[in-house]
Amino acid sequence: MDKSNEWQTFFDGYAHKYMEEVFTKNTANEILFLQEELGLSKGSTILEVGCGTGRHSVGLAKLGYEISGVDISAAMLAEARKGAEKAGVTIEFVHASIMDFVPQKTYDAAICLCEGALCLLGSGDDPYTRDEQVLKKVREALKPGGKFIVNALNACRLIRSYNDEQVSSGEFDLVTSTQHSDEEVDTPSGKQMISVIERVYTPSEFVGVMLRAGFVIDQVWGGTAGAWNRKTISLDEYEIMVVAHK
Repeated sequence: MDKSNEWQTFFDGYAHKYMEEVFTKNTANEILFLQEELGLSKGSTILEVGCGTGRHSVGLAKLGYEISGVDISAAMLAEARKGAEKAGVTIEFVHASIMDFVPQKTYDAAICLCEGALCLLGSGDDPYTRDEQVLKKVREALKPGGKFIVNALNACRLIRSYNDEQVSSGEFDLVTSTQHSDEEVDTPSGKQMISVIERVYTPSEFVGVMLRAGFVIDQVWGGTAGAWNRKTISLDEYEIMVVAHK
């Protein structure tokens, strides 16, 4: 486990209040969407990359799928285990970065939603290659033809919201397509400010990354949490959704 990733610190301090966020309130409909799009029979295996509190993993497990969830945050996984126990389902939760995860089997499908493992860069990550490496790891874990549903942050919305002063200050880097911010998080020693980096993509950029990672693209839609749809992505979507297969 890489202890230098600022996002691990962020999510360890955020886990206890994650499920209070408004974008988690449409989880039941999101589970139905995933069930329809994946089109898998009960007992099929699904890997959730960056599973967080397990809100999708638990819902899918209740439908009869065999789920493995991977996440860098021990605190988020603790919440996920509570959710699984409450729901009466068994899920394999693994505390690891996807880059360090060694699957013991190949999966019928994979999901990576709400920036579960993509777009959130540690200070040592290469903004040009890191997400492609993650996608290649996911592809390796899939069976031939295995389906993959993934979200990425939509650069179109963010570019429209920034101005030249914010670019000059480094808040948004046009060269690397990254936004930089300071976040206050809870830690065992009290409140702490950490600097975090988010990588954003235009839809065409993200499709290119997916293709370089070896995926076949099936659909590109708007993927804003709480409002998933099967419509053409709009400029102000928070997220892009790509449905692909190996």
